[in-house]
Amino acid sequence: MYLSVAVLMGLVVVSASAVNSLVIVVSIRYKKLRSPLNYILVNLAVADLLVTLCGSSVSLSNNISGFFVFGKQLCELEGFMVSLTGIVGLWSLAILALERYLVVCRPLGDFRFQHRHAVSGCAFTWSWSLLWTTPPLMGWSSYVPEGLRTSCGPNWYTGGSNNNSYILALFVTCFVMPLSLILFSYANLLMTLRAAAAQQQESDTTQQAEREVTRMVVVMVMAFLICWLPYTTFALVVATNKDITIQPALASLPSYFSKTATVYNPIIYVFMNKQIRRADRLWGYLKGSLPTEIKILHIKIKKR
Repeated sequence: MYLSVAVLMGLVVVSASAVNSLVIVVSIRYKKLRSPLNYILVNLAVADLLVTLCGSSVSLSNNISGFFVFGKQLCELEGFMVSLTGIVGLWSLAILALERYLVVCRPLGDFRFQHRHAVSGCAFTWSWSLLWTTPPLMGWSSYVPEGLRTSCGPNWYTGGSNNNSYILALFVTCFVMPLSLILFSYANLLMTLRAAAAQQQESDTTQQAEREVTRMVVVMVMAFLICWLPYTTFALVVATNKDITIQPALASLPSYFSKTATVYNPIIYVFMNKQIRRADRLWGYLKGSLPTEIKILHIKIKKR
């Protein structure tokens, strides 16, 4: 089991480091990528890269040894850093969905998304995550070895009102809230684009664009749920059922599985576009953080 998890973490470390570093490097290299709507994509890449360096790489070395080799203090530090950067990445997906909703649906009228709005969105992800990941260091719950005891995270399996209340608060503020924002934003975005496509049924390009956007949104939402739903559900069930018995290997799976998001997040949100063929053309997709199909429909909506 340790060997299998070590292999998985090794693949995650190599892949996540490569793709997230590429997003950051290309964004720094190309000036055209430094638009306000791209900030949150870079923020997501930074958070995923830190999860890889602070979490997946530590888990790799621990699973090779078969136990947590760095001691109690570094266990707490690892649990804190993985939780902090993981929640930053999670909320970055929610802020990205909100930005797309504001740009495409224009609920605020002539509101223009500027640099200060992008910086505020990124700052919010870090400050909100810090707000909810610091309490275990101050006595409200704790960071302890989990599952196979080769990685550390919030104490969701010891039980007690102190731990259970924190897990419940974390579940609401760092899963239910961002998921609700994602569903709201993409639902409204799809309705707006579907209305535009319905008024231009004679246009094959518009109909194809609407279908492309729908597929992309479904992939985004499903990826979010696949990554975070098992972990949050598992933690909530164990925290609220103190008599339940869970095998260590089974208890580790949701945590390690959530770490794989650092690989497919940049693939879905940056590279999954038919227009991207070479790294020097990456700006063609990143500009505006929106697929070309969405931009085409947005232009047609504004003309009407």
